Amino acid sequence: MARPEAGYEAAVRPRPACTYTSCYCEENVWKLCDYIRSQDRHPLEEFYAVFISNDRRMIPLWKQKSGHGDEPVVWDYHVILLHVTSGEQNFIYDLDTVLPFPCPFDVYSVEAFRLDDSLRPEFHRMIRADLYLKTFASDRSHMKDADGKWQKPPPPYPCIETAGLQVPASSLLQHGLPMGITASFQASSCSSLSLLHGLQGHSCLTMLWCLQHLLPLVLH
Repeated sequence: MARPEAGYEAAVRPRPACTYTSCYCEENVWKLCDYIRSQDRHPLEEFYAVFISNDRRMIPLWKQKSGHGDEPVVWDYHVILLHVTSGEQNFIYDLDTVLPFPCPFDVYSVEAFRLDDSLRPEFHRMIRADLYLKTFASDRSHMKDADGKWQKPPPPYPCIETAGLQVPASSLLQHGLPMGITASFQASSCSSLSLLHGLQGHSCLTMLWCLQHLLPLVLH
C-alpha cells in the first residue's frame, strides 16, 4: 500500500483521532477543515471540500470501509478533502476509505474511482476550505426517513450552523446536494469549476486528472 511521500506533513491528526460519524461525510470534512484552521500550520486556501455526485445520485467508490471485497460502495454523494500542495503530489483526506490517510492523489484516483460509463460519475462542487467553514450548514433532515426517524445515527455534537445567508435546500437539490444541507457557497465555488462544467458526463478518472493537472495552474 502506498504511503504519503517523504517530507509531507499530514494536516490533521491520525485517522483514529479525527472526528468521524459514518454516513455524514460532509460534516466529517467540515471538522477536518476546522481542525486545520485551529492548528494554523497550513493555509486554508490550499484545501478544498469536494462534493461528488451525478444526475442519478449513484456514485461508485472502491476501497471504502463499508465495502465488501473488491465491490464498490454506491453512494448518492460523497465528500472528500483535497490538499493542493506546492510539491509534485496533492493529497486526499477521506475518513471512509481503507486507503492511506492522507492518500496521494494519484493513488486515490486509481484505487477509489474506476471507469463506469453506465453510472457516469462526475464532480459537482469544489469549495475552498475557508469558504466551506464560513458557509456550510446542515439540519441533517436528509438523514431522516418519512416518519422522521434517523436512517443513520447522527453525530453527537450539535448541527453545524453559520450566520451567513443560506441558499434554500430546494435550490441545492437541483445542483446535486441533498435536502437539509444549505450553504451560501453556491455562488462562491472555486474558479476551477468552469473547467469541470465542460466535462460533465465523463468518468471520475477524467475529472481527477483535470484536478491534478489544471487546478494548480488556476490557483497559481
